[in-house]
Amino acid sequence: MTDIEHLPELHGLPAFDFPDPGEPQELPEAGAAAWRLAFSVYGDSADAGFGALWERFLATVDPAGVRAIIVGPWGEPCDDDSGEVVRHLVAARKKLTSLRAVFIGDLEMEEAEISWIVQSDVTPVLEAYPLLEELGVRGGTGLRFPAVRHQHLRTLWFQAGGLPGEVVRGVAASELPALEHLEMWLGVEEYEGDATVADLAPLLAGDRLPALRHLGLRNSEFQDEIAAAVARAPVVARLTSLDLSLGTLSDEGLTALLDGRPLTHLTRLDLHYNFVTEPVAERFRAALEPFGVEVDLSEPGEEDQDEDEDGEVYRYTAVSE
Repeated sequence: MTDIEHLPELHGLPAFDFPDPGEPQELPEAGAAAWRLAFSVYGDSADAGFGALWERFLATVDPAGVRAIIVGPWGEPCDDDSGEVVRHLVAARKKLTSLRAVFIGDLEMEEAEISWIVQSDVTPVLEAYPLLEELGVRGGTGLRFPAVRHQHLRTLWFQAGGLPGEVVRGVAASELPALEHLEMWLGVEEYEGDATVADLAPLLAGDRLPALRHLGLRNSEFQDEIAAAVARAPVVARLTSLDLSLGTLSDEGLTALLDGRPLTHLTRLDLHYNFVTEPVAERFRAALEPFGVEVDLSEPGEEDQDEDEDGEVYRYTAVSE
């Protein structure tokens, strides 16, 4: 199981916790940090809600200089969706004129399991900020991402224990001509991760996302199927890095990659946390590392075997609940 922690940075800027009321702290320049806004339902200002925190932030820091915002807890994780956060971001679009990066859902495991984070439709943020370059989301429950058109978004990433298939289909149908980095944690069906390889087909075909250079299809319980689809995917030819880590990748998927389209042009191939045997892993490294490809096959997962019934072997993704 991979621990989910607070973001140390966003968009190349160090994360800085916006202080609580009355807490003395020297603030950085507005554009020198990724501002982390975290509201606690158990704090002294719980009755005021996330809206009060938001308004105090805009009144304290020069909003015109803010370049990156990280949103932590905004309410009770199990009950309150991120709709209020999205509405506040949209309403402040004429003030946050330099905003280039947003991450919604920066909660670590001690605050909430990833499946407890209730999201909403986050695409209004893209519509409100046509110059936004990076959008990240943690938590797949309730998440929606209908197809959008955005000219400047360069990085889009979703961290989820279960990413809804409609989100994957929405991304695949979007017009994002500047997108260079796409990362999706697909998760497991038990936590709304109902995407399929067919949902990924438009992305893998290479007809969309002309600027894409990094593709991450991570944390999936059908990682072998994804690897087989990636092995014959036209989009791979223009990637510089590929990430299929955190899932249930086994010898079957790794062999499909080895027998598929050439991967020797990649600079990095991240497959860490896997269920690959060492002989197959060694054969894979020998095929790619001489060409300068950095291959990460570390952190082998542990299989569980059902000894009470038919001895079936179970493999688990690194992040689910």
